[in-house]
Amino acid sequence: MRLLLCDGHRVFAESLALVLGESGHHVVAITRTPDEALAALRREPVDVCLLSAGGWSASVPDRLAELRGIAPGTGIVLLAESAAGLVPASAARVDGFAYRDQHVADLLDTIERVHCGEIVGPSMARDNPPASHDAAHRLAAPLTRREREVLCLLVRGEDTKGVARNMGVTWATARSHIQSSLTKLGVHSRVEAAAAAVRHGLIDAETGQWSLPGREAEGQSREAGGRPHA
Repeated sequence: MRLLLCDGHRVFAESLALVLGESGHHVVAITRTPDEALAALRREPVDVCLLSAGGWSASVPDRLAELRGIAPGTGIVLLAESAAGLVPASAARVDGFAYRDQHVADLLDTIERVHCGEIVGPSMARDNPPASHDAAHRLAAPLTRREREVLCLLVRGEDTKGVARNMGVTWATARSHIQSSLTKLGVHSRVEAAAAAVRHGLIDAETGQWSLPGREAEGQSREAGGRPHA
């Protein structure tokens, strides 16, 4: 399946593209704005377009009408933070609705159902719930404060050098913290770690801040310029 992603959060979009690619799909482009998405659709055919509902300068229905005009055969899946974010597009020709906190497997299911010609409404999307609160706490429990800080920085798009700079540590120490975080999350790359942290609700995708309530909140990332730590 040929897919187009449009989301203003680069790490989230790249993480999702990685998962989609590993699932056997071809992401033809990752765009950040509706204008970029429209330009990409003019260049090449796409089976399903996954669009973030937030941050659009014009109304959602108007932009979707433009998209339909350019690519009438492309399925549209609208991605939002909550049901409220999906309401403005309910009158437009949207084939599927999804939520950013859904498990990737459920999002894949929605995309594939839309590709097969099904309509997936908001209530149907929410019938596939996100990872449970208890599961998120179990995932976060082994992480140290520094490892949680590392994950916040990874979600913000920092590489190893950026992690080292923000944490005030050496490159080698930052690499060690990153590897430890990956091991505890059971993933193999920084992108996968960022995706897992966002998907399970540990970190807010937009702010890059620790968002899991409870005792784990003490591990919320500090801003750049924190105390040096060996």
